[in-house]
Formats: sequence, C-alpha cells, structure tokens
Amino acid sequence: MMNTSEVVKVGIADCHIVQAPQLIRTSGLGSCVGVVLYDQKKKIAGLVHIMLPDSSLAKSKVFNPAKFADSGIKHLYDELIKSGAHRISIMAKYAGGAHMFKFSSGQDVIRIGERNIATTERILKNLQVEVTGKDVGGHCGRTIEFNPENGKMMVKTVNQGVTYI
Repeated sequence: MMNTSEVVKVGIADCHIVQAPQLIRTSGLGSCVGVVLYDQKKKIAGLVHIMLPDSSLAKSKVFNPAKFADSGIKHLYDELIKSGAHRISIMAKYAGGAHMFKFSSGQDVIRIGERNIATTERILKNLQVEVTGKDVGGHCGRTIEFNPENGKMMVKTVNQGVTYI
C-alpha cells in the first residue's frame, strides 16, 4: 500500500504545524538545527528550522523569530499550544548543529552548530519539554521528517544513511 500522506516542507528560518496524517520535513540542516515539538496524544507536531542561537544577534528590533533558537522554539511552543497541544504533553526531538567548516582560528563565535545545540537544549529545559531523541553534531548535513501519527523522526545524514529516532 502506498503512503499518500501530505508532506509539509519547512524552509530555513521557518516553522509550521501539522496534524496526522500529515508529515513535516526540513532539509539543509548543516549548522542549523531542526526542532520538532509534538503532542503524541493529540497527534500534532510543529517544526522550526533555526539558523542562529540567539535573537540578540538580530540587526533589527523587528525580526523573524524562527531564525533564532531562543525565539523560534518558544514561538513554536506557543503556536503548538494554540493549535490544541497540551503543555504537559509536549515533547521534543531535534537534529543538526553540525560543524560544517574548519577554521584555523577555532574561535567559539564561529562554532554556530555547537551554539545552536546548546541554546536549543537550554530553551527546551526552561520550557520543561522532555527530549525524546536527538541526532546532533558531526560534520555532515541532515534532512529530517517527522510523523505525528507514531512520533518517529527520520534523520537522513549525508554519506551516512537513514536512522529513526
């Protein structure tokens, strides 16, 4: 039997919410992190594709919250609740945060992937969201696809194949 579920694609610095049987996917996760928040009981999920760790890096007071880990995860969390998720039932899975380029300076400011991961973990802890799976770091890009029907996230890593978390 062929799977005919609609796949909602999330771009860079974007977020969307889906309800089963829809699937949600993002690609191009290098140093970026794709964060999925979901309520397994309600079979609802959202995904944000974050680029940078902290909205204090925004050049303007008016900015896209999905671009940054601190504002994007909180925005997705609030939108998921507005869409019917229960605060105490929300869980998270995330992937990305690779160290894509080697710089001779080794400065922490350049280590965007590591900083994105650290901020993601801090924000999820502050929101008291249980993390049920993650695939982070390394040196290869990823594509993720989440199924709110069963709570599984496919992680396709360049040159490494597919895993499910």
